Amino acid sequence: MSSARDAADHEASGSRRNQLVVVLATVILVVAVTLVIVAVTDGGGTLTPDSEQYRAVQVDGAPLVPFGGDTLGDPALGAIAPVITGASFDGSPVVIGPGSPTLVVFLAHWCPHCQAEVPMLVEWAESLRVPFGLDVFAVATATSPDRANYPPSLWLERERFPFPVLADDASATAAAAFGTTGFPQLVMLSPAGEVMWRYSGQTPDGLLEQLVAESLAALG
Repeated sequence: MSSARDAADHEASGSRRNQLVVVLATVILVVAVTLVIVAVTDGGGTLTPDSEQYRAVQVDGAPLVPFGGDTLGDPALGAIAPVITGASFDGSPVVIGPGSPTLVVFLAHWCPHCQAEVPMLVEWAESLRVPFGLDVFAVATATSPDRANYPPSLWLERERFPFPVLADDASATAAAAFGTTGFPQLVMLSPAGEVMWRYSGQTPDGLLEQLVAESLAALG
């Protein structure tokens, strides 16, 4: 009887040990998965390839005429730009509208001129030369997973892009509303939302700061 009882106790003890091992393994697995998620998302602040590259866009107001490339003779000068409501790649709301002098930069991830313009914008910000009171927004548009340098969210994060970014929808609705015909396209708006100038293409060294300074001086 003692031998049978000892065997039963041994078997029960072994069963409990097996159950404990399974529980500990499950806990370790859950902790490991959680750590991986935190590492990938950096606590929710770092974008991943799964971030939304397209976001819904709402346009309020008449679209601007397509830009023909002539900054001085642009028929949209003085027109009220439509208000663009959307979101960034991480879902944060972004509204481009009246209220402050505003520079809007339309970027396409596959465009080599955009890839050259972005570091200039980053350096402009990091050197603290962006005028006080000027709002700067980027619109990531013409996004295509079949083209180079995709996804735009990781490209701009890699470049340490410091300004708010509105992710355009798959139809490039925001870009069309501003009459975008090439990339990059820059649009300067007055506090009332009036178009002060539009420029298409990579800006030569010093030109962007000159155009912005002249616009702010004209506003008084």
